[in-house]
Amino acid sequence: MNEPRTPPPSPAQPSLTERRKAATQLDIARAAMELFTEKGPDGTTAEEIARGAGVALRTFYRYFRNKQDAVGPLLASGGDRWRALLAATKPGTPLPQALESAAAATLSPPDEAAEEALLGTRTLLRAAQDDPALRAVWYRVNQESEEQLLAVVTHLAGPDADPLETRLTAAAATDAIRVALELWATTDAPTSGPNSPASLAIRGLRHLKAGTAG
Repeated sequence: MNEPRTPPPSPAQPSLTERRKAATQLDIARAAMELFTEKGPDGTTAEEIARGAGVALRTFYRYFRNKQDAVGPLLASGGDRWRALLAATKPGTPLPQALESAAAATLSPPDEAAEEALLGTRTLLRAAQDDPALRAVWYRVNQESEEQLLAVVTHLAGPDADPLETRLTAAAATDAIRVALELWATTDAPTSGPNSPASLAIRGLRHLKAGTAG
C-alpha cells in the first residue's frame, strides 16, 4: 500500500517590501504592454514606459535591464498560475491528467480581464518574431518556468519516479504550452474553442502522452 504523500511546503509569505517591489514591477510591465500594443517595441522608449508607470527612469532600470525585459512579469504570469494549479492537484491524480487540467484552466480566460491579458500575450509574441531581445525574454521566461515546474512534477510523480522522466516531463510540458501559444499567436483564432490556446495545449500534451505510452 502506498504511503500518502506529504504535501510540498508552502512558500514563505512575501514581506511588505517584496510585495511593493512586485507591485511596482507589475505596474511597469503593464505600462510597457500598453505602449508596445500601441507603438510596438521599436517605437517605445524606456523613458515612456517609466512615465506611463509613474516611476522614475532610475526605478525602471533598478528592476529591468531594458524595455523588452519589462514585460517579463506578464509573460510569466500564466506559468505561475499553471504551477499553482498543479501544486494544488488532488493526491492520486495521474500526472498527465493533472498537467492537462491545469493547462486547460490556465489558458481558458474566465473573465474579460483574463481574456485581455491573453490577447496581450499574443501581441507580445507577434512582436517577438521581429524583436530578438523580446524573443529572448520569452525564452528566458519559459526556461525559468520549466525549472520551477520540475519541483512540482517531481512531487506529483512521487518518490519512486525516475529523475530522468520527471525532467523530461517538465521540459516537454513547458514546451507544449509554449508552442501552443506561439502557434495561436500566428493566427486570429479566438481565446476559446477550436485552435484556442487551451485547445492547442491539450492537443500537444496528449500528443506527448501518446508518444511516451507503452
